[in-house]
Amino acid sequence: MKLNIRGKNLKITSAMNEYAESKFEKLGRYFKEDEEVVANLLFKIDGVKQKLEVTIPLKNLTLRVEEFGEDFYAAVDTALDKLERSIIKNKTRIESKKMKAKYDFSFEQLEMNDMYLEENKNKIVKRKQVELKPMDEDEAILQMELLGHDFYVFKNINSNKTCVLYRRKNNDYGLIEEE
Repeated sequence: MKLNIRGKNLKITSAMNEYAESKFEKLGRYFKEDEEVVANLLFKIDGVKQKLEVTIPLKNLTLRVEEFGEDFYAAVDTALDKLERSIIKNKTRIESKKMKAKYDFSFEQLEMNDMYLEENKNKIVKRKQVELKPMDEDEAILQMELLGHDFYVFKNINSNKTCVLYRRKNNDYGLIEEE
């Protein structure tokens, strides 16, 4: 597994880089050995707030976690724990017969375009372009869980309609489908 570590308002030292690499090595056991997996780590400092964003884009899945911490090292440890729990929690979904045929336990890269816009009050401050890949509802739930989001937009493979899957307050799921 390769790491791409960047800092915003902070210079990433070689010690920080080595620490993150040694910690993220253990995530490599969840991926095929011949797969080229890149983990993107962005550490931000804004005043006293410190935030680590970890994104691992794969061919059919994207693993993502955000962690606030006292320092870089604590944030890396906690983010890694969250990623592992997410992978383990969703292991049965990934290994199900339906997903096994689709993913074949293959974790590959997925390219996504993020376009950041200038921050203005009451304006769109971030745009994200994503390819809506056809998938069923179970796969959309898995993707939403692995991303750690409360909603997920996808194209339903059965109806070929754009759908929004969302988490309800009682932790069940809701689905909005275009007419």
